[in-house]
Amino acid sequence: MFREYEPVGAGNLYRMNPASDLMSGIVGFILSLFVFSYLIGDNPLFRIATYLFVGVSSGYICALAWWQILWPNLVQPLMFGSLPVRMALLPPLLASGFLLMKIWPRLGFLGTPVMAFIVGVGAASAVGGAILGTLGPQLWAGINTFDPGLIFSQGSSWLGLLWNGAFVLIGTVTSLAYFHFGAHSASDGTVRRLAWIEWLAAAGSIFIAVTLGVIYAGVYSAALTALIERISSLLNFIL
Repeated sequence: MFREYEPVGAGNLYRMNPASDLMSGIVGFILSLFVFSYLIGDNPLFRIATYLFVGVSSGYICALAWWQILWPNLVQPLMFGSLPVRMALLPPLLASGFLLMKIWPRLGFLGTPVMAFIVGVGAASAVGGAILGTLGPQLWAGINTFDPGLIFSQGSSWLGLLWNGAFVLIGTVTSLAYFHFGAHSASDGTVRRLAWIEWLAAAGSIFIAVTLGVIYAGVYSAALTALIERISSLLNFIL
């Protein structure tokens, strides 16, 4: 919620408007109760809070898209830019128009190539980000585990190097083996993986389970922190 501030004296100090602070507290208190009403089951009050959250978020995103993307990068150059700049903006402008045709079923085919281009660019960006931002750093982190110079500079010994390196190597290999789905036909006619791959996959499932447990614990602790903050704000408002 936006709060109004008023200047104090001739300096740069500001104090909160009591009326605005009271209204913000009341609205936050009511919406918090609406959200907590989901504890007794799905009800109209919880849906009202959800709709308000989705609506405010959508409006905020649309305002950001207009003032930070469309207006400075498309509308302003078209209105005040030079002729080469306007000509360069014609392809994205036409693509945006074709994309709007998806609203009407009869003209939706005009926006299909633009949508395919956007999905392709998004998929390429996601794959590139996964490789450069996730797989690459994880690969180098695994390699650095076996770097004696880096390990010894941190005060570790050969025993620590072997232990950490073996642990990381086993976890990586067994986790990758878990996602190996190559299978062969057995003598009884069933299709199954090789026995040693099954053993590696079983060990990898332990590493994966521990990882997912840690992630779940982090999400749970974040949600618990948000719950404590909300309860604390409600108590502070009441008291």
